[in-house]
Amino acid sequence: MQSLPDGPVLLRNATVPACLLGQPGDLVRSDLALSGGQIATAAPGMAEVDLKGGMVLPCFIDMHTHLDKGQIWDRSPNPDGTFAGALAAAGSDRESHWSATDLRRRVDFALRTAFAHGTRAIRTHLDSIPPQDAVSWPLFAEIRAEWAGRIDLQAASLAGCDMALDPAFVTLADRVAAHRGVLGLFTYAMPDMPERLRRVFTLAADRGLDMDFHADETLDPAVNTLAQIARAALDTGFQGKIVAGHCCSLSTMPEGEALQTLDLCAKAGVGIVSLPMCNLYLQDRHAARTPRNRGITLVHEARARGIPVAFASDNTRDPFYAYGDLDMVEVLREATRIAHLDHSATDWVQSVLTTPAALCGFAAPGLSPGAPADLVIFRARGWTELFSRPQSDRTVLRAGIAMDRTLPDHAELDDLMRPACALKP
Repeated sequence: MQSLPDGPVLLRNATVPACLLGQPGDLVRSDLALSGGQIATAAPGMAEVDLKGGMVLPCFIDMHTHLDKGQIWDRSPNPDGTFAGALAAAGSDRESHWSATDLRRRVDFALRTAFAHGTRAIRTHLDSIPPQDAVSWPLFAEIRAEWAGRIDLQAASLAGCDMALDPAFVTLADRVAAHRGVLGLFTYAMPDMPERLRRVFTLAADRGLDMDFHADETLDPAVNTLAQIARAALDTGFQGKIVAGHCCSLSTMPEGEALQTLDLCAKAGVGIVSLPMCNLYLQDRHAARTPRNRGITLVHEARARGIPVAFASDNTRDPFYAYGDLDMVEVLREATRIAHLDHSATDWVQSVLTTPAALCGFAAPGLSPGAPADLVIFRARGWTELFSRPQSDRTVLRAGIAMDRTLPDHAELDDLMRPACALKP
């Protein structure tokens, strides 16, 4: 961990992305002054620390997670690694275990992990099928208040589109509004999907809610609810923020249809969040067969149309993804490899910083004077050094002060890892 003196300090010879300074190009050297918990203007007499080219980034924003599912692998693993296996295992675990006590401990574990890695804001999806919504949403409100000042938290509801025309969905929309949340929906092919989507957009608009979809988490080229989402947004004149996550089938449908769908998304103002690690794990999995398609959506084509694109963690050590640690450095590293972000635009780092901030309405991170001195400092001096190692020796500053980065021990949750057949108290 980088040692910093107390009081105002000038970080000399930092490597930073030019886009975070409003400059063209890739990486540049810069000096960063810190004072009073903020990025400041350099002043005479400041203590100086030479970073020797070490990279500095603002703390990260993780805009698509499932904190309520996290860390349940040991008691409810995915039996075959498939999407269907994940749905069944997670559903059984929810019904058997998700008391307020169980959720609180696992969510707190996740937040301490993300905080230690340098994350300052998170949007989590909450499984909201009744009666779970009555447990998870009030608990989330408590946890959000407890973590205020450390991690800014948002929640989006997660329910299937089969529920969209049910009176229970109106009740859910009211609950989301009462907790200042985001209205979410998991979409898949249904014959009356346009009607369902118009209904959901109307419910959201009437309550002043933004929308966040799980869309087309499949490689079936015939499934294209993303286009239906965009058309429904245009038909209803929806004015809130719209995000669609996953969008995997864009990668397998005919090129013309995929690009027309992205044109619709650009027109409707739909942002896209890609979850490359989880989609890599689940998609195109067949026993004794090497995967051909890896599930990544069309991020380059979306960006070319002016669509904001973010990357995020998604699931962590649960039936949908057996690995992960809510580390946005890992997310950006794997996104770079999986989606070939290298040899591309020079500002992809914004996909874990200012882009998710704008899509979610979080305060924008930055390196200009007046921005919070919430920073992550690396010894790595460039992208290949950054992405070649886990960066476990990074320094995380909050309000300019280096924090303890000790990660919670997985053994803390051992007593919760009973077989999923045990009944929820």
